[in-house]
Amino acid sequence: MELLTLDYYHYMYPEEEKRKRAIKEQLVRCIMIFPWIATVDAFQKWLYEHPGHSHEERGQAWVSLYKRFHGEAVSWEGLEDQLHIMWQKQLHIFEVPFYYIEYAIAQLGALAIWKNFKEDPEKGLTQYVDALKMGYTRPIPDIYEAAGISFDFSSDYMKECLEFCLEEYQKIEM
Repeated sequence: MELLTLDYYHYMYPEEEKRKRAIKEQLVRCIMIFPWIATVDAFQKWLYEHPGHSHEERGQAWVSLYKRFHGEAVSWEGLEDQLHIMWQKQLHIFEVPFYYIEYAIAQLGALAIWKNFKEDPEKGLTQYVDALKMGYTRPIPDIYEAAGISFDFSSDYMKECLEFCLEEYQKIEM
């Protein structure tokens, strides 16, 4: 749980500017992973729903989904061929199909646990440890409940967790 250690980065990064940069990079990764996971998961679904697709259709499907979840902020002009095959960098598609979504489940849980910890460190840490003690003995919703967080993937809940992360990011002055 890297997020619970952010307040202790001074041990690893004694220089304030480097510490702040490392924390900001960690928080950006927390936010930016969601569009990528959504793209990969939707692409896998498309692959299985279209078993007879062509190479060109596959590339077009990837580009469409990539743009759906990432928007048009980055220009791929001159790199269209690379964008068409970008999905190949995600080995989970080949090795463990439909597993990658679990990273989103875990990341959302981590953000919610961190939020609880920031609001009440003692209670947040106690709940986190209680959840860890359950190991694999209970279903994930029960483990999330023990951690004091919701097993909820609604837009509202995701927005709440991501806005918290963004607020923490914005508190860091460079």
